Amino acid sequence: MKDALKDQALADLSVIIVSWNVRDLLDKCLSSLGASSRSIRPGADADCDIEIIVVDSASDDGSPALLRENYPAVTLLEQSENIGFTRGNNIGLAQARGDYLLLLNPDTEVCPGALAQMIDYMMRHPHVGILGPQTFNSDGSHQSTRRRFPTLMTGIFESTWLSAWAPAGVERHYRMLDTPDDAILEVDWVQGSALMMRREVYQAIGGLDEGYIMYSEELDYCRRAVLAGWRVCYHGGAQITHHGGKSSEQVAALKQIHFQTSKLRYFLKHHGYSHYLILRALLLLQFSWQLCLEGVKGALGHKRDLRAQRVRVYWQVLRSGLKATL
Repeated sequence: MKDALKDQALADLSVIIVSWNVRDLLDKCLSSLGASSRSIRPGADADCDIEIIVVDSASDDGSPALLRENYPAVTLLEQSENIGFTRGNNIGLAQARGDYLLLLNPDTEVCPGALAQMIDYMMRHPHVGILGPQTFNSDGSHQSTRRRFPTLMTGIFESTWLSAWAPAGVERHYRMLDTPDDAILEVDWVQGSALMMRREVYQAIGGLDEGYIMYSEELDYCRRAVLAGWRVCYHGGAQITHHGGKSSEQVAALKQIHFQTSKLRYFLKHHGYSHYLILRALLLLQFSWQLCLEGVKGALGHKRDLRAQRVRVYWQVLRSGLKATL
């Protein structure tokens, strides 16, 4: 009876990783967590138990075999199809037992002690419901992951060809470039490459909104948490490396479609139909202009293979219509 009760007890931290065809990066991620040990701990200075759940979206690169052979302590939830980032995280969250829940990308490596620092901070600040670490790129440069909530102006310029012409204040405000990278501070939202939350937040507002296949789901989730009375913070002392978008890079057109439609869905959900219509029209106009520009350059013989590839991507984006629904 005691053993049964022990098995049902909550772990301190549950790490949920959704993976698709990034075997080598997943291996590095799990190694950084110490997951090859049956007594998994997030760092030598950490005083908490950790369970790791990997939701594999029908990878065909040997990822499940790697987990079964090298990481027997990891809970593997194999899917029969690519279910997407958002749904995959919800499947993992439903299985998780931890007091704290960490959504972690498979293309990340966690620095020693980072998770312990994050848990310690949340234990000392009970009103903080979501916390994100400082993040570095593969080359060691800082990767901006703390944000203020986007405005319509942000939506127009973010991740479009107009971004180079955005007023300086738009990006500076949105990406919180007016704050130190190594600070601990309250923010509006943090990116989902490494997002830690309390179990109470999950119990209060539920899982991620599966209307977002990928992108903006963490923005939406943080906004829901803030509306429910929780604080969102950034911890510049806890550090990870994020190698960045390796699954989504495999499908360029779908990456653009998912990113822009998720952005539109967020504005429709939180700002109303008028903002959605204005932003959608401007985005479609931008992609139409890009399609024409790349077509002309290709016809003139300038890097024809590259131009043809971009034309195909932009055409697929325009064919999708970038329609968002609730």
